[in-house]
Amino acid sequence: MPDDFAGRRQEPNYFKAAFFWQYNLIALAGAAAFAMMSGSELPLVLGAGVELMYMATIPNWSRFQRLVRSWDFREQQKVHDNQMRQLRDRLPFEARERYHQLEVIAADIRKNIDRLSPTSQAMLEQLEKQLQGLLTSHIRLNSALAQHREYLQNTDPGSIRKELEQLQRTMSKLPEKVQEINRKRVDILQKRLDKNTRISENQQVIFAQTRAIEDVLHLIRDQSITMSDPQQVSDRLEVLVKDVEGTEDTIREMEQVFQIAPEAESLMQPGTGSGFDDRLRS
Repeated sequence: MPDDFAGRRQEPNYFKAAFFWQYNLIALAGAAAFAMMSGSELPLVLGAGVELMYMATIPNWSRFQRLVRSWDFREQQKVHDNQMRQLRDRLPFEARERYHQLEVIAADIRKNIDRLSPTSQAMLEQLEKQLQGLLTSHIRLNSALAQHREYLQNTDPGSIRKELEQLQRTMSKLPEKVQEINRKRVDILQKRLDKNTRISENQQVIFAQTRAIEDVLHLIRDQSITMSDPQQVSDRLEVLVKDVEGTEDTIREMEQVFQIAPEAESLMQPGTGSGFDDRLRS
């Protein structure tokens, strides 16, 4: 599985990286120090000339660019790992324990694959990415699951439905201007009910996917004891990876559902929408 942050990486600023490279700063500091010691501006002039040639060539050098990209990747990897640790630490106790068990299982899989022939070792890097990607997905899925559960615990669809039905029954008996406001309320309440249903269904999908990750990794750990070809392990992991990616796409869609409806925002803004606040002030 590709790292989830890989798609968001931006091309590094090679000129900035070249200027602040420690060797360049040391050279600049050395030229300045030599100028002070000698009392002459010649070292500074020579240093400036060398610096111009350096900045004109090094940032465009392909090997230097690869080096900078590796620095950038490691830095983003650290940020990503820190974010995952924070997510993991905020998980409910049971979810943290299940994740810890998965780490043990993944370590067993690595150990079993490591005993294979040297020609099979080329698969280890791919397997490691797949395993690490699934462990990361397990954290994210459980974090989303906790968010879904919290929302459902704090939302009463029954009371929303009751209020919606009451508004619909009394709508025609109210003045037109009040009806205008209540029609927006009806629309918002219906969206809340739809949102509740979608989140409830999605919670079941996420729960099933976390258990699927655990079940498949258990199975692979058991089979890796007798497996002679790590490609079989990789193929099984690849199927699971695709399933997880589909679930994570659904989670990203659901994140938008957690946002407040634009209609609700406009209704709550003073002096907008129905003009209700203006009429109150008149």
